[in-house]
Amino acid sequence: MILTGNYAVSYGVKVARAEVVAAYPITPQTQIIEKLAELIAKGDLRAKYIRVESEHSAMAACIAAEACGARAFTATSSHGLAYMSELVFWAGMGRFPVTMAVVNRTLAPPWSIWNEHTDLLAQRDAGWVIMMCSSAQEAYDTAIQAFRIAEDERLLQPVMYGLDAFSLSHTAENVDLLDQSVVDGFLPKLDPAKLPVYMDPDNPITFGNLLGPDAMMEFRHLTKEAFDRAPAVIEQVAQEFSKISGRPQTGLFDDYRCSDAEVALVAIGASSGDAMDAADNLRDRGVRAGVIRLKAIRPFPGREVRERIGGVKAIAVVDRDYSYGFGGIIGGELSSCLKGGVHRYVAGLGGRDITIGDFEGMMDDALSKAERGEDAKEVWWGLKELA
Repeated sequence: MILTGNYAVSYGVKVARAEVVAAYPITPQTQIIEKLAELIAKGDLRAKYIRVESEHSAMAACIAAEACGARAFTATSSHGLAYMSELVFWAGMGRFPVTMAVVNRTLAPPWSIWNEHTDLLAQRDAGWVIMMCSSAQEAYDTAIQAFRIAEDERLLQPVMYGLDAFSLSHTAENVDLLDQSVVDGFLPKLDPAKLPVYMDPDNPITFGNLLGPDAMMEFRHLTKEAFDRAPAVIEQVAQEFSKISGRPQTGLFDDYRCSDAEVALVAIGASSGDAMDAADNLRDRGVRAGVIRLKAIRPFPGREVRERIGGVKAIAVVDRDYSYGFGGIIGGELSSCLKGGVHRYVAGLGGRDITIGDFEGMMDDALSKAERGEDAKEVWWGLKELA
C-alpha cells in the first residue's frame, strides 16, 4: 500500500491486534488515531477505542488496560506528550508494556507544529524503551516489533517510537504489509499472568501504594536490570522480524559505510537517509565518510557505537534537540561514552530543513578540525541573525 508514516503506524497496530486504543488528537499525530478509529468502527480491528478528555487520561487508560491484561496503544506529540508526562513515568516505573507512537514536534513558545526531537527526548528518564523511525516502512515494522519488545518476559517495559513531523508522518511511500497469520506467529497473544502487575479479581492486589526508603532503591533496581537486558531483546526481535518479513531490520543502530571511515556522522530520524547520501557524495570526492543511524535512544547503545567508530579521525553528531544548560542531547550522551572528541552540531530546530549539503558541511568541518587538532565544540549550524 501507499501509506504515510502515520497510516503505516495505524496498520502496524492493527495487525499487532491491539485491544485498547486510547488517545487525544494533536497535530501532527491525529491521523494515526483517526485511521485506527476507522478500522475499529469497520470491524477490521477488534479493539476498544476510548475517547478521553486529555493525553494524561489517555495514558491512564492504557495503564489500566495493561493492568487488566489487554494490549494497549496510544499516540501523541509535543505538548500532548508533555501533558501526559506524569503518567508516562507511571507506566515506565510501573513496568506496564504500553506502546506509543510520538510524532516529533517543537514545543512552544513560539507556537510551532514543525519537527524537533526535544519532546521525545525529554522523556528519556521515564523508564521507556525509546526508538526513532526513519521511513514509513520502518514505522510499520516498528509498530509491530514494539509490542513484542515491550511484552518480552526479560524486559516488560513500555516502548515509544518517534516519527519526524511531516517529513515522515505525512509523507507517503510504498509500504509492504504482512499477512495477519505471519504476524500472529511472530507476536503471540499477551499472557496476563506474566505481567508485573495484573489485576485479577480472583487474586486481588493493590498497585501504586506508598513505598518507603527501605525498599525504593531495590524497586528501581528491578527496572535497571530490565534495561540491562533490553539490548539483547531488541536485537533478537529485529533478527526474528527480518526472517518473517524478508526485510533486514535495524536493532540498536545502522552502520553505513563506517568500516573504513575517517569521519563518521551520527544522526537519528528521517533525515538519516540524507546523511547517507552526503556520505556517498564525500566518498566521490575521496573523503572516506560513514554514518551511524541510531534506532534506539534508550537503551543508549554508546558502548556498541564506540566499538564500531571509536577509532575514526572525526565524529560528528547532529542534534535536532537541545537541553538548555547542557547542549545537544545525543551529542552529549555519545561524547560521554566516547570520552570526548565528538564534534556536536545543533541543526533543524523548529522544522528547519537539514540538507544533504548541510550534512556534507558538518562532516567536512569535523574532519578538518580534527586534522588541525582543534578541540571539539558545539556548533549551531546555519544559525541566522534575528531581525
